[in-house]
Amino acid sequence: MADWTGQGELDAAMSLLEKEQRRLKELSRMWQEERTTVHAKDRSLSMTFDGRGELVDMAFNGSKYRTIAPAELAHLIVETLRQGRAQSVEKMSRLMGSDALPGVDIAGLATGKVDVNEVLESLVAPMLNGVADDGVLGKPARRTGETYGG
Repeated sequence: MADWTGQGELDAAMSLLEKEQRRLKELSRMWQEERTTVHAKDRSLSMTFDGRGELVDMAFNGSKYRTIAPAELAHLIVETLRQGRAQSVEKMSRLMGSDALPGVDIAGLATGKVDVNEVLESLVAPMLNGVADDGVLGKPARRTGETYGG
């Protein structure tokens, strides 16, 4: 029997919304409470990152860092920073899951490897195409095969 009221679709949408709300609540908690600590390869320093991958603490262990050449120390700091951010973003990506935004690389977005404008375009364009189909936005309804803006 057909569901003329759309109640089944509404129930499915509400269930999905509740799932996303739980996931976002957990993500918010992670951003506030989660900490990731990484150590340099030679263990001369350690860095602690918050749930967003921001550096919140850096500690030099012992006095080895004093004997390292400045360029080598700078390289060690940058590499440890990259490693810590990558681990933090990986935790966030695991929590978000691959279905959070289908086709969107959450880790790449968080690390800046993915262009935010391209992501927004990929998310918004299908909606705008659907709106253009309906003949809103001051434009006539699209003809079959025509794309938004075309």
